[in-house]
Amino acid sequence: MKRLDLDVLEMVIAVAETGSFARGAEVVHRSASALSMQIKALEEDLGKPLFVRSTRSVVITPEGQTLLDYGRRMLEMRAEAWASIVRPEMTGRVTIGIPDDYASTLLPRVLRKFAVAHPRVEIRVLGLPSSALVPLLNDNKLDLACLTKSKGVTGTFIRVEPMVWVGASTRPVWKERPLPVALFAPGNNARARAISALQRENIPYRMSYESPSLLGLISMVEAGLAVAPMARCSVPSHLLPLSHNDGLPPLDDLEVVLARSATSNRPPCDFLAEQILSELRG
Repeated sequence: MKRLDLDVLEMVIAVAETGSFARGAEVVHRSASALSMQIKALEEDLGKPLFVRSTRSVVITPEGQTLLDYGRRMLEMRAEAWASIVRPEMTGRVTIGIPDDYASTLLPRVLRKFAVAHPRVEIRVLGLPSSALVPLLNDNKLDLACLTKSKGVTGTFIRVEPMVWVGASTRPVWKERPLPVALFAPGNNARARAISALQRENIPYRMSYESPSLLGLISMVEAGLAVAPMARCSVPSHLLPLSHNDGLPPLDDLEVVLARSATSNRPPCDFLAEQILSELRG
């Protein structure tokens, strides 16, 4: 029986969770080619494919799902074993804020690992737009926040997150003028960048939908009623990323930072902040 390399299992998990070899490579801080070669070698050892690959998507196979479940448990045990020796048992509570468009893809992996390593620390997550998180930090109602850097927001750099337009392949509404768009509510950074880009290239548009919820935007796009600007990390694999070739203007990147409140100088907050930077920096 071949040896199961935990680092390669981590790559399999990253691809499965992001739905992309390129995004999975970013998560584990490897090149896409190196990650692809490692997973291909594992598939050859197993004699079974773990993913069905196409030009548009990556779908996990039943065998891949089985290995994914075992891999998560094995990696959790590794983290727990490490923490039980090198770190003291901690108790306490950490409140962290994060916008919807980052929460679904950036945070689950980090929180899962942290919960295994520090089971007695209570984690509370507050999902709000970046603009709404800033006053909560200033009032010490949050300990940490992963948010988009903007004027007046300071924090430790995590990553640059590209923004893309997305649509549904079933209905090319991006060809319509005025362009039907679904945007986050006023005050959102992605909204401001999208409107600025459309105005910069004199593209007429109409507001088809406004919502503070990422799921609301995704629903409109899935229905073929609008295109929406999204952080690349939050784009579902079944939606179609669009570009200037599709008649849409390029969008400015988002800079994601980790901000802390004045009262977050506590070991649980320190360790979670350390894990967020270690896992997500890139």
